[in-house]
Amino acid sequence: MKFLFVHQNFPGQFRHLAPALAAQGHEVWAMGIHQPDAALPGVRHLLVKAPGAVDRVRRSDPELRELHAKFVRGQATAAALQKVMEGGFVPDLIYSHPGWGESMFLRDVCPTARQLVFAEYYYGTAGGDTAFDPEFSTPSQLALMRSRVKNTHLLHALSMADAALSPTEFQRSQHPAWAWPRIEVIHDGVDSRRFVPDRTAVVQLRRAGLTLRPGQEVVTFVARQLEPYRGYHIFMRCLARLQRLRPDVQVVIVGGDGVSYGAAPPPGQSWKQIFLDEVSAQIDLERVHFVGRLQHQLLLQLMQVSAAHVYLTYPFVLSWSMLEAMSIGCLVIGSRTAPVQEVIEHGRNGLLADFFDPEALAHTVADALQRRDALAPLRLAARQDIIDRYDLVTRCLPRQLRFLLD
Repeated sequence: MKFLFVHQNFPGQFRHLAPALAAQGHEVWAMGIHQPDAALPGVRHLLVKAPGAVDRVRRSDPELRELHAKFVRGQATAAALQKVMEGGFVPDLIYSHPGWGESMFLRDVCPTARQLVFAEYYYGTAGGDTAFDPEFSTPSQLALMRSRVKNTHLLHALSMADAALSPTEFQRSQHPAWAWPRIEVIHDGVDSRRFVPDRTAVVQLRRAGLTLRPGQEVVTFVARQLEPYRGYHIFMRCLARLQRLRPDVQVVIVGGDGVSYGAAPPPGQSWKQIFLDEVSAQIDLERVHFVGRLQHQLLLQLMQVSAAHVYLTYPFVLSWSMLEAMSIGCLVIGSRTAPVQEVIEHGRNGLLADFFDPEALAHTVADALQRRDALAPLRLAARQDIIDRYDLVTRCLPRQLRFLLD
């Protein structure tokens, strides 16, 4: 069969699936606006150019400007598909991530192909992210209207799809109820053979002159970007109390200075610096280490030395990092929010704390450090759950292949 994957940041969620199909002898192509970091074996990637995606729209209408950008990307992807079809590649199946608009016109260009979409998230639904944090959102009619516009391209994708896939039950539940029957839940998968505990792991923090090893009081916090959607502000507000409770704790914070989700900070500022400034007079900065974004191997080693890994999130897309931490055998302290609660059961395979209570979070982390040996069964249970429910090779990838091939 001939497969086409469409993803702005390919490979993204298709990193393992696309080469697995190629290894079975299928012809596999991919399209995206950004160049992949590395080629995948057996997968031919085409770079799609979408110039002027945010031009020619009034700056007073940010939602319209965003929709226009998605429309332009959809047009560019459709044109690229038309060109390769004229060259002889006509896909039997197209699997696309609709999040940036690339899926909008695929059915029009290739009506004979089976169309699948990755249903990652749908905005504005009750119980979701839109009005979750009152510090950064005010429920209003305008906010609801903005969510409607934000979902326009996602509705196009759902309406043209033969089937869809969401990685978690929570993410599926955020989509319109009429779409649920066509959305299957299969996680992207965690390579539990790679993300393993290692009692000999070592992490060097050269700037601080520290060597971190398993057994030390190391608390980790990881996000793609340090921003409110991933609870960065709550974590920073817990640090003063945590340091008072655990004088030897070393805190390592991983993440960039930008914004992946939610509103941007005031011009010229970053959420990272705003919340660091808020608490800097109250904390010992020599025990708080910002390391930026890390390569995956370094992140793995950091989690291997972690005594407690804090993962906070709005009701939103569940991060790979939390499941990878569980596979490594980290003791995860997560927010009591729907996507986390789908995986972590308090007191069995991790611990949960209220998202909006930094004091309670500090006490939960401090108690976890104090009772580390007693809580070892939680770490073992976390890893076993990943193997049983989310393992890439034995569970998720075979199910994904059946989703495409059946």
